Amino acid sequence: MNDQDDFDSLLAWLAADREEAGKKYENIRLRLIKIFNCRGRHDAEELADETIRRVTLKAPALAKEYVGDPALYFYGVAQKVFLESVRKPRAVAPPPPPPNPDEEEDEYRCLEGCMARLSQANRELVLEYYRHEKREKIEHRRKLAERLGIGQNALRIRAHRIRVTLQRCVSACLEQGLGA
Repeated sequence: MNDQDDFDSLLAWLAADREEAGKKYENIRLRLIKIFNCRGRHDAEELADETIRRVTLKAPALAKEYVGDPALYFYGVAQKVFLESVRKPRAVAPPPPPPNPDEEEDEYRCLEGCMARLSQANRELVLEYYRHEKREKIEHRRKLAERLGIGQNALRIRAHRIRVTLQRCVSACLEQGLGA
């Protein structure tokens, strides 16, 4: 299986209807971020994403075996992710180095190049999708889905696929040293 198959399995496990599954996914992710934030974690989104990644990898088996509310399974995994994160020795690992302006410029150039390779429709969609924050983001995405004539879950999936494509492109570009 690949990442997309695993993600599709996760959505199928959350709900039979893709639109409903997408809503549940978003609600679970937001709740995970809130849980980690309430525990004082500055890296709440990364921990939430790690939790989702772990559950996604097990989604095919969970769909067959797990009985109960899937959100509760996520919260159990989140507890383990949180405990692992606080057990990591902080004094041993030096703080991350300050960002290197040259590397940031290279990354930005790669992103610009990768964005230019997208079709105009995909470029506009991803820019619109990530335009706003918090409450404004939710309403904007609802309107964007309506304007495109698709469901919100279909919009999430399209944006996810474009983001994965961009991440791969930027990584390849940086590995080849094309940002400079």
